[in-house]
Amino acid sequence: MRKFVVEADGGSRGNPGPAGYGAVVLDAATGETLAEAAEYLGVVTNNVAEYRGLLAGLRAAKELDPEATVHVRMDSKLVVEQMSGRWKIKHPDMKPLAAEAARVFPPGRVTYEWIPRASNKHADRLANEAMDAGARGERWSPSLSTAELDAGDARAAADADADADAERGSPEAADDAAVGERIAQSARTAPETAVAPRPSADADAAADTDTGTAADTDTAADADVRAARSVASPRTGPGPETAVAPRPSAGTGADADVRAAKTVASPGWGPPDMGAPATFVLLRHGETPLTPQKRFSGSGGSDPSLSSVGREQAGKVAESLARRGTIQAVVASPLARTRETAGIVAARLGLEVTVEEGLRETDFGAWEGLTFGEARERYPDDLDAWLSSPDAEPTGGGESFAATGARVAATRDKLAAAYAGRTVLLVSHVTPIKTFVRLALGAPPESLFRMELSAASLSAVAYYADGGASVRLFNDTSHLR
Repeated sequence: MRKFVVEADGGSRGNPGPAGYGAVVLDAATGETLAEAAEYLGVVTNNVAEYRGLLAGLRAAKELDPEATVHVRMDSKLVVEQMSGRWKIKHPDMKPLAAEAARVFPPGRVTYEWIPRASNKHADRLANEAMDAGARGERWSPSLSTAELDAGDARAAADADADADAERGSPEAADDAAVGERIAQSARTAPETAVAPRPSADADAAADTDTGTAADTDTAADADVRAARSVASPRTGPGPETAVAPRPSAGTGADADVRAAKTVASPGWGPPDMGAPATFVLLRHGETPLTPQKRFSGSGGSDPSLSSVGREQAGKVAESLARRGTIQAVVASPLARTRETAGIVAARLGLEVTVEEGLRETDFGAWEGLTFGEARERYPDDLDAWLSSPDAEPTGGGESFAATGARVAATRDKLAAAYAGRTVLLVSHVTPIKTFVRLALGAPPESLFRMELSAASLSAVAYYADGGASVRLFNDTSHLR
């Protein structure tokens, strides 16, 4: 059975601030570098970045050999103690990451060791390279990385100083040299003791969902989206999204050749490791009395509550999401129908509801409460302008689709940062949900009129650290049947 050493680190310039991680996989017998991984994470805390580095290192090791044993070395006392089962994991951002890390290898195959920061130079350099790349608006590139060379130079300089001091008879330097040799030895022979038990964390970072459409005028459409559910479940292993740079075997010659080989060896078509995305499960609220009448119902009208049908729909959504067990937080628009829907679901899931103003429906001005036909009869010119331009406002000073789009984009960025690596249920309305999907696809504003979004339907969009997005499901209503 192969034995690997994983060294991982994460950093945040501000805590929270611009952050990144680095991880390296070593051959435990020879000390040879087998793989490197690094990623800019956006704004997160130092501890979250450290956990993301651990997760990337374990995934890289599993990709090399899923049957291997792994000894993890980190300079984060918190991560080492928590993953070893000696400290409890209380922070909600770290629970799902720790749970995901514990699932990469079976229990008993991973051990943990704390090391001084000075002994974790390689992973530290990778993390800083990732943060520097992020500051330039770029992704970390394995082919341009000099982390191994820099860390090797630092170790060589330190060893030279220690040797010189030892020759001069310095007991402190001799002790330092002995400690360094013990650390290097531990990298070559990972201990078999202190097997880390699986930490008790209660998050499952899987996404399984459905989505919806524009202005709160309902039509019943049931597209064949159930087949897309397989797409909605994120990979638990290191598929093409894993940004790992495999290393050539020992004795490859010049450093330039090593870096070139790393580029050639980079896996598949995928981008560098984006880590677990922030996954938005988008739930349109259940029916209100206005829904079957297909009336404009935005944020400037009567603010209706759910009908009995709508409450039944919310209950069915709640049961479906409870069976899947993937939702980690619930956020709702401030309007009555969304708060009521969210409350029914959250109660079933044992979660609290957070209200987010940015998820409210568009204000339809003087059209509130009217059918489309009534609005056309009373305000034909205004309606035609609204249909032809995203900048046009509904009669009476309502909100344009361009304004709604800007609001939703700002809300998306805020929530993606707040729920990085987690799966969150957003209970909202037709226009905001369609706008999330439109922005993820890079589709033009007129696409809002070409999507159908049913009451109590589910959709899902995943957001990655580099700003990329993936639409995973749209307008699923199978749970209502």
